[in-house]
Amino acid sequence: MDHKPAPTGWIWSGEWDAGCDRQPRIVRFRRELELDKAPLSFTADVSADSRYKLYVNGTPVSVGPCKGDGMIWYYETVDLAAFLAPGKNVIAAEVLRYPVIGMYNHSVWRTQTPGFYLKGEAVLPDRREAFFADAEWRCLIDETTAFRTENNWFDPLYINESAAGDGRLQGWKKAGYDDGAWPAARPLGDFGDSNAVSPGNLHRRPIPPMYEKERRFESVTAVRAPEGGAAEEWERLIAGGGLTVPAGAVRTAELDAGELTTGYLMLSLRGGAGAKLRIECAESYVIMVENKELHFSMPVKGDRTDHVNGVISGYADDYAVSGCGTEGAEEYYEPFWFRTFRFVRLEITAGEEPVTVSDLKYRETGYPLDAATRAEASDPDFGAIWDISLRTLRRCMHETYEDCPFYEQLQYAMDTRSQILYTYAVAADDRMARRTIDDFRRSQRPDGLINCSYPCYGPNVIPGFSLYYILMIHDHMMYFGDRELVKRCLPAVDGILGFFDRNIGENGIVRRIGESSGKYWSFIDWVPQWGRGMPNADGDGPVTMESFLYLYALQHAAELSDFCGRHDTAAEYLERADRLKKALRSCCVGRKGLYTDAPGRELYSQHCQAFAVLTGTAEESEYAELMEKALDGGDLAKCTVAFSFYLFRALEKAGMYERTRELWAPWREMVKNHLTTCMESNDNPRSDCHAWGALLLYELPSVILGVRPARPGYAAVLVAPTPGYLDRAAGSVRIPAGMIDVSWERGENGRLKLGVKAPEGVEIITKER
Repeated sequence: MDHKPAPTGWIWSGEWDAGCDRQPRIVRFRRELELDKAPLSFTADVSADSRYKLYVNGTPVSVGPCKGDGMIWYYETVDLAAFLAPGKNVIAAEVLRYPVIGMYNHSVWRTQTPGFYLKGEAVLPDRREAFFADAEWRCLIDETTAFRTENNWFDPLYINESAAGDGRLQGWKKAGYDDGAWPAARPLGDFGDSNAVSPGNLHRRPIPPMYEKERRFESVTAVRAPEGGAAEEWERLIAGGGLTVPAGAVRTAELDAGELTTGYLMLSLRGGAGAKLRIECAESYVIMVENKELHFSMPVKGDRTDHVNGVISGYADDYAVSGCGTEGAEEYYEPFWFRTFRFVRLEITAGEEPVTVSDLKYRETGYPLDAATRAEASDPDFGAIWDISLRTLRRCMHETYEDCPFYEQLQYAMDTRSQILYTYAVAADDRMARRTIDDFRRSQRPDGLINCSYPCYGPNVIPGFSLYYILMIHDHMMYFGDRELVKRCLPAVDGILGFFDRNIGENGIVRRIGESSGKYWSFIDWVPQWGRGMPNADGDGPVTMESFLYLYALQHAAELSDFCGRHDTAAEYLERADRLKKALRSCCVGRKGLYTDAPGRELYSQHCQAFAVLTGTAEESEYAELMEKALDGGDLAKCTVAFSFYLFRALEKAGMYERTRELWAPWREMVKNHLTTCMESNDNPRSDCHAWGALLLYELPSVILGVRPARPGYAAVLVAPTPGYLDRAAGSVRIPAGMIDVSWERGENGRLKLGVKAPEGVEIITKER
């Protein structure tokens, strides 16, 4: 008897060989099917190695897979019924395969088995039919798109394209296209034992699909000479009216989306064989300043909208027009990966015939964050700061949290701990947080540390970031109280703390475990006078902040252990913490009475003073004096935007929250300079969108209005407003049980008049600070 193996749903190109896997490549798949009736439902599970975009009758319906790793591979479940109709239909996919050898896109995992996966079922009025990717599908390796780096020094994305139109592919995503020249796809067999790892170990994606919303550019900021064309022509283009460039002419203009955004660029073209397009995306305008010592110009950021004195400096895609587009059947170009931009510079160079760009728009995309929290206070700048902060959080959420969408799109533990808290404060949504916690747990190394960014195709270790991971788990405990989640993570917590315990030196604090480069990177903050974000320790001497972070993590790990009934472990962690406190007091207090950045060195920072307060290493009676010196000492290294969350926490604990007025200066400057998102650092603003800067999303609802969990899982709600320098505040704050309305106003006697309204059954504990 002939036993045919059951179809796996995995297919790939039969013409693929080792040479194909040396550079990123796109492979196209299509399957035409005829339906006698409209389906009631048509659910399909879809995945690929490495990335796919799925279309039905030319309409984009899914992007994925959700980023996994070497142990877990994700699939999306999509209902295709709404896109299908009686008659001929086409399901098509573009799959971007990144090579196994080489980093390329750092956050995108890939395996030894390139493939496209689809399995589903059509429910028709009179029957059910299984549907899967098999040899009936047609497949073509794309020879028209090459991926390239725009930064030879550091490019963790590798998404920019040099592409060319091909008239032979016109209409390939729709019915009626002749795919007779396309080879049949090659079915892939069962992965056998490899089903225990990726890509065979398929799991349903743990987060909702990204939203997509069609948008248009708001304005034309500049038409560049000598042949830019009339501004009215460009205004007509962005309104959907098209722009024609005469044969041999060049047209160049810069377009403004109105805000920094993330989206898929969409260009429709007619005619113009031999024309070339260059599409450059940028976060802002920059001023090029000559560095006479290094003999080249450096971009300097000020007013992000200054198109008169500034230039666009970003990353570009190039497209060669085939000329196959006609009225109603335009040639279409859409880069595979979404782009990040506020401004786009489009240069059109016509060949021997005119070329028409009939439309230019984009589909905005991101995580569907439902930010229900609303809050305001007497500081007149908070409205604008809240706006740019919320946009920053949104732009740094796609399939993972991201440090920045323009440069890296990597999920770093330090950044992400803050981003998760901001998400809890504005949306009470832990779906992304849960997958993030699981991501980092799977990244744990044999030495106990986790990767500082994950998912990540290669190793990347910042020891202190492992400690922020413990804080992340503690935050989830307080907001959602999922004991099983905490229990799953406790072995990882123990491993992290075990690493630091093994690295305690003879003086009782954490010995030097990282450098500014090498095996480990001891990054703390982007302080200008520190080399690569690392305090200036003596030779190979310890970095005090790493001991403070270890101490802070021990204290939080003790509470996690108690929450899960591991009381002996909790006691052990507190005992370690007590020994470490004593050691820090003994060897890290300098002549000024401040905590030094390294033992025996009279170098100081706000960071160490803040953590001396947060960890209780300093006596409570010393908090105010310590923080006064931290803020007013001219020679202390200052916290940048990256570390401000912890500086604010220390001021709150020291009863000095009124001093935050001056610390909002970088955000006031962002608004003044027309940023629409929060920058990475006030001293070196490489990125204009970095989510650790969305600080107000926590401060306003959680501190100024004072809504925080009083017990794990928000079993009770603490409402303890911290007014600081403010006279009033009001808002509605989302918690897992619903919305809490809080308002307060400072009376003539300085006391707060507090109003609180909560959902029925929610226990409220009020406290005046």
